[in-house]
Amino acid sequence: MRVAFVGATGSGKTTITNLLMRFYDLQRGEILLDGVDVRQWDLRKLRENFAVVLQDVFLFSGDVAGNIRLGARAIDENRVEWASREVRANGFIEKLPDRYATKVRERGAGFSVGQKQLISFARALAFDPRILILDEATSSLDSESEALIQEGLGYLLRGRTTFVIAHRLSTIRHATRILVIRDGEIVEEGTHEELLEHGTEYRRLYEKQFRVDETPEHAPLH
Repeated sequence: MRVAFVGATGSGKTTITNLLMRFYDLQRGEILLDGVDVRQWDLRKLRENFAVVLQDVFLFSGDVAGNIRLGARAIDENRVEWASREVRANGFIEKLPDRYATKVRERGAGFSVGQKQLISFARALAFDPRILILDEATSSLDSESEALIQEGLGYLLRGRTTFVIAHRLSTIRHATRILVIRDGEIVEEGTHEELLEHGTEYRRLYEKQFRVDETPEHAPLH
């Protein structure tokens, strides 16, 4: 199942996922995971269910493999390489001077935005989360890198509950459910087609982006 949150900056999209992982607790209402209020879960066990991929990927000093396994002993070399292949990160990693043992400088200096994002997808898959959160995960990528990541996302999303936070509506057209957030409230929900036909807020956001994408400076190259 893939659920997308859309809305203007500051509308509360990321707040929802922060509440889900209990970075802070609800003041009213409840969020259930497997029928249990998240506040009743052991915090460590709760967060073990999640993997989060952000727009700005943080890479640590060390090597590429270490940035995928993040110190988890259960993730061996074979799993690191498998996860990288599945999300198509192996294409550039295999070309590095020392492949998975290549040193990573502070904050990933020397790696492109797309390469860092591919490493973060491999990291997420290696931990095999039940729930995946993609928070503007492809918004900083060029079209070539995004196409590569979209190819690798197929395996990462399979069999998982995925929450997608996106400004670019083209990336969430195939979501199972789209929730439109405004001022911290869900004002519309449905599929892409349902919201275009019956929604007001979503259709306004979509048409606004469509007009921007069709202007000469955003027109695709042929």
